[in-house]
Amino acid sequence: MHGVLFLDELPEFDRSVLEVLREPLESGRITISRAARRADFKAQFQLVAAMNPCPCGYLGHYNGKCRCTPDQVTRYRGKISGPLLDRIDIQIEVPAVSQEDLLRQSDGESSATIQARVEAARQRQLARQDKPNAQLSVTEIDTFCAPDAQGEALLRQAITRLDLSARAYHRILKVARTIADLAGHENIQTSHIAEAVQYRRMDKS
Repeated sequence: MHGVLFLDELPEFDRSVLEVLREPLESGRITISRAARRADFKAQFQLVAAMNPCPCGYLGHYNGKCRCTPDQVTRYRGKISGPLLDRIDIQIEVPAVSQEDLLRQSDGESSATIQARVEAARQRQLARQDKPNAQLSVTEIDTFCAPDAQGEALLRQAITRLDLSARAYHRILKVARTIADLAGHENIQTSHIAEAVQYRRMDKS
């Protein structure tokens, strides 16, 4: 409970195994039934998964080595079901890094700086609603994650363009609320909604 489950090469797992994750990702619990016995366990965890962009792994690579056909790419990505993908809040593409960029010294933030910002955001959430954003119910999302008028209009466009489910809609709002908290903003702004929508890359595939 409360651990991190990391699945590398996500499409290589048997689909039936992946589908079992849907229940705990949604409810934070898992039920195991065997004959006349039934056991219920808490299963709140952070799912982190990684996969290649295509079967050979070189789609979009700067060296142009990929020879996968569109059908092969579609079949490969299709191994991840829509309902499971719907429960993954943040889906991002990490492009290959060129040799020049790899050797260049990084000028990003330190881990300590990021940790301090995350801890401040968490305390902001607990003070506002006595729980992390990830645990908000649908009713609480309506109360604590309401966007401004422009943000709502943008979200409506995203729902239409990406054919988002009600689950994805609520998850986008929770991610936007977290983005606002990390930025120290009391209200969710249009930019926060836009960023949260951008994190659902595979919904656009």
